[in-house]
Amino acid sequence: NNPIFMRRGAPRCMGDSCDNVPVEKLSDTPAEIGIDVGIKSFCLDSEANQIQNPKHLEKSLKLLRRRQRSLSRKKKGSRRRNKARILVAKAHEKVVNQRKDFLHKVANLYIKAYNTIYVEDLNIKGMIRNRYLSRSIADSSWGMFFNLLSYKAAEAGRTVVKVTPNGTSQICSGCGEKVPKSLSVRVHQCPFCKLVLDRDHNASLNILRLGQSLQALSTERVFA
Repeated sequence: NNPIFMRRGAPRCMGDSCDNVPVEKLSDTPAEIGIDVGIKSFCLDSEANQIQNPKHLEKSLKLLRRRQRSLSRKKKGSRRRNKARILVAKAHEKVVNQRKDFLHKVANLYIKAYNTIYVEDLNIKGMIRNRYLSRSIADSSWGMFFNLLSYKAAEAGRTVVKVTPNGTSQICSGCGEKVPKSLSVRVHQCPFCKLVLDRDHNASLNILRLGQSLQALSTERVFA
């Protein structure tokens, strides 16, 4: 099992301390957090905690390609081809299992530490159409992560809120002004309020703010 290393902040998980067993009903906590998922790092949250992307598929590509080439050279219907096919399947299965284990651990980490978790409502299928990013996005498995968060939140009495992702990277979390930047620009530098911080940290702060606004609006409607 791969360890999860978190930079800064409250929740931490090292080695097998966060397993993939179902989360039990947890005591209430006022803690809230916004999470911005990415490719370079798996996620960076509003408390500046960063979880590195293990990139399981990328690390296994050489082995997968080697076994796939070996399979293609074997005669169809032969015993050797069947053995090669099994080796390819096992390599793929290992990647899938590593990915699931990692996602369970990250989801448990946040569910145990926060009562309300805000994430972006991403159009992942649309994003995968980008041929330059499709493999990295698929390897990160954001959709599976969001599904696990929601499932575990329901079990533990927590709340996961999805917010519209429009502008979370472009709006300054400090003053609310729009600061356009391309995807290659990784540092948010606001010319208006002079705020400087990691682009993804800025986005996660905006996700937190948007989520809190949605929750407040929902509460107002209930008591109206």
